[in-house]
Amino acid sequence: MLELADIFRLHGPQYRAQFGARMLPSHLRAMQDIETCRTATLGGQLYYCAHCDQQRYSYHSCKNRHCPKCQNEQANEWLQAQKELLLPTHHFLATFTLPAELRPLARSHQKTIYNLLFRASSQALQQLAQDQRFVGARLGMVGVLHTWTRQLLYHPHVHYIVTGGGLTDDGRWRSSRQDFLVPVKALSSIFRAKFRDQLKNSALFAAVAPCLWRKDWVVHSEPVGSGAQAFQYLAPYIFRVALSNNRISKLEQGNVTFSYKESASDQLKHCTITAAEFIRRFLQHVLPPRFIKVRYYGLLSPAQRQLLQIAKQLLPSTSKLKRQVTFSPSALLCPHCRQPLTLLRSFAPRGRAP
Repeated sequence: MLELADIFRLHGPQYRAQFGARMLPSHLRAMQDIETCRTATLGGQLYYCAHCDQQRYSYHSCKNRHCPKCQNEQANEWLQAQKELLLPTHHFLATFTLPAELRPLARSHQKTIYNLLFRASSQALQQLAQDQRFVGARLGMVGVLHTWTRQLLYHPHVHYIVTGGGLTDDGRWRSSRQDFLVPVKALSSIFRAKFRDQLKNSALFAAVAPCLWRKDWVVHSEPVGSGAQAFQYLAPYIFRVALSNNRISKLEQGNVTFSYKESASDQLKHCTITAAEFIRRFLQHVLPPRFIKVRYYGLLSPAQRQLLQIAKQLLPSTSKLKRQVTFSPSALLCPHCRQPLTLLRSFAPRGRAP
């Protein structure tokens, strides 16, 4: 199967020769890690399958969070770690999108703009939810940053899983409607105002056209079921990379073809672009080093866990929800016959590629 690493190995040297002086260290590191992932460069183990009478190598992963080989198996582990956050109530998915006019600024100042996107969106939703006409309580929220479309275009937005209710100031649980959380038009206006006010505190505010603060910003909200269903829905968003290997279908004459589903029709389409453009599109979704892409707010904030415990006491038992989220680690099996493998020896890494 054609992989992202194959494209990087074949066309990466030319790309680095042309743009290397302007590339961010995080982009260079991502390319290096993906190229060497699960190769002898990183070391590994030699196993023996008695059923097939064959030796099989298992190479170490690069563990880069942008590598399509390293992120596919972590969703269940994350779900297992979220058990204590589950509340037996309905939940919503809320999405806040950065306007197109701000995307060039975001690409050049990622940490600043991404942090503002998180801060303004979470504060806007909590503020509107406190309104007695809607929820009248403090919500629990977990958000994840996404920066891509299905065609790898730059499109920063944040997805939040939000509890369908929250704690009032006097310690009571108050639920929202099953099919409605807050009005998105009002939420959009508050989100825009908070982002504007916070951006004023930075030197970047002068780079934004004044007309941006008069247009509508895109916010969406929809119900997504129970707590377990909501977290299971969010988990793939957290560990999904901009492009998985199974979407890459062709690499010919310096062009890359990959598949995507068209949002409007849900039909499978194919996009063909040059290898250099493909690498550029992928790398613009590499996050800054140590940037936290998953954040918790309100009742789910680490600093507010005492409020989460109060909410659990006011709601029915969460034991049923906890049982729905399970993780079963798989034994190392032969990829051919699926029988257990026996470790013969380990071998050290040869060092990272230059």
